Amino acid sequence: MIVGTGNVGSSIAFALLNQRTPVKEIILTDINTEDAEGEVMDLTDALAVSPSFLRIKTGTYADAGDCDICIITAGANQKPGETRTDLVRKNATILKSIVEPVVNSGFHGIFLIVSNPVDTLSYLTYQYSGFPAEKVIGSGTVLDSARLRYCIAEELDIHPKSVHAYQIGEHGDSEFALWSAATAGGEKVIDLLPEPKRTKIEDYVRNKAYQIIQKKGATYYGIGNCVVQIINCILNDERRILPISSYDDNTGVYNGFPTVLGKDGVIRRLKVKLTEKEGIKFQKSANAIKATIAEVKSTMGTKSKAANEETKNA
Repeated sequence: MIVGTGNVGSSIAFALLNQRTPVKEIILTDINTEDAEGEVMDLTDALAVSPSFLRIKTGTYADAGDCDICIITAGANQKPGETRTDLVRKNATILKSIVEPVVNSGFHGIFLIVSNPVDTLSYLTYQYSGFPAEKVIGSGTVLDSARLRYCIAEELDIHPKSVHAYQIGEHGDSEFALWSAATAGGEKVIDLLPEPKRTKIEDYVRNKAYQIIQKKGATYYGIGNCVVQIINCILNDERRILPISSYDDNTGVYNGFPTVLGKDGVIRRLKVKLTEKEGIKFQKSANAIKATIAEVKSTMGTKSKAANEETKNA
């Protein structure tokens, strides 16, 4: 199920149509039912020439009970000049109105959050749903890492798939490149690119979304393909390492970090050794997410059903 048929939700569906995936059915739902119906009509026109056949239909939250993955893309759009954290109050309210009826439908699959600010909303979904942390994930810094790999590849004149590098932390202004672990064909990127060049790349990756939003109003093609990669990893039980937003026991928040992902959700977060400088950046990034969560908690309740029951029985 894809909740939200705006640019991001429809791009995910379109990307699924144009790749060979194990997905057999897509259910689109949106508060604007006519928009969802229109997207289904448009998407089904492509089925006769798509690489694989799948069913596409509209539905309601009640249909989530039979789904393996619930992808949440619904929310207010990020406006030019607006940071991701500026969206938090609006999108937290929208999120709660989605998660509760999806859980009530009997849904036992995996929540995949794409709406921004994704790390905060992944944490709130974990709270609202009462699901175990491994069954709630966010798109995290998968897109940011794809941007990073592309930029490094351009500088080295090689294919992006030959670059292994991660942008980690918050999917936002405090994210940073994990240069100590970045490699290209086994060679360390820090040995291949000088620090000024790396700094320029990192800044560009961090701010690219703002540039795209300024020029065309929204980003959706890149995240559409990245989400399909996450979906395939889950449904095929690929156990790939992706920098999704997963729960970090050490900081108590969700953030983008290399994570092994499979059919049951998160298998484990890797224990990547950070340099002292990277460790400081990572903690600062976690603190930024905590601040956003605290902002939400100051304006609305975040307890899950399980937490409420636990309080009642205490």
